[in-house]
Amino acid sequence: MIHQTALIDTSARIDPTAEIGPYVVIEGSSEVGAGCKIEAHAQMVGHVIVGEGTRIGRGAVIGGEPQDLGFDSATLSSVILGKKNVIREHVTIHRGSKPGSATRIGDGNYLMVGSHLAHDVVLGDRNILANAVLLGGHIQVGNNTFIGGGAVFHQFLRIGDFCVIQGNGSFSKDIPHYCAAQRINRITGLNVIGLRRQGFSAEDRGRIKELFELLFCSGMNQTQALEKAVTHEWPEKARRLLEFVQAPSKKGVCPVRPGREDD
Repeated sequence: MIHQTALIDTSARIDPTAEIGPYVVIEGSSEVGAGCKIEAHAQMVGHVIVGEGTRIGRGAVIGGEPQDLGFDSATLSSVILGKKNVIREHVTIHRGSKPGSATRIGDGNYLMVGSHLAHDVVLGDRNILANAVLLGGHIQVGNNTFIGGGAVFHQFLRIGDFCVIQGNGSFSKDIPHYCAAQRINRITGLNVIGLRRQGFSAEDRGRIKELFELLFCSGMNQTQALEKAVTHEWPEKARRLLEFVQAPSKKGVCPVRPGREDD
């Protein structure tokens, strides 16, 4: 169903089972998949692909131009949303910054009110971003990670799988798989409760903890710790943590600093 007040470009492709609400604006050659719901006053700008079963909330703007002073508005780029995402009110997602590039969101994510994904962000599957989370350009986020409200992230960094990140934190370095992070570039330990809830076996959790302590808590510098870590055999889930730390972004990895909130 398409509301009579919606403004939809003739080149857009809307599945007949999609619901388009009042005063929605869909520009350009956008595509809206089966069972999608686009709520009142939402806007899709340029080339936006919305996977089936996705909901876009009131006043959200998807596909706007990157906030990059050097961006050429004639650049053809896009936003690609996977299946069954929930994009709540006033979320903004900017399109890619280079010709043919895309900002990409996987499946089953939940983006709460007012969160922002800048140009060229890659968000995996089943992540939760609470209200007012801000992701800078080119950030990569894995799967099954929770980011608390108001947390902000500088461009080009990486966030791993199964992380939990405190609200109002500020980060300019990578956060590896399975980690808990808070405040300013601070890892406080492993997301132990999250790993248990996600069905990680006691053996896997134990080996991940063993590797984490070797990499971050052994008193060795990162190079020395990695040299020692690669001499051990690690199960697959622990090995993914090792591979993440072996290949950080140019920003480097957040240091571990356990302790109280007021430390």
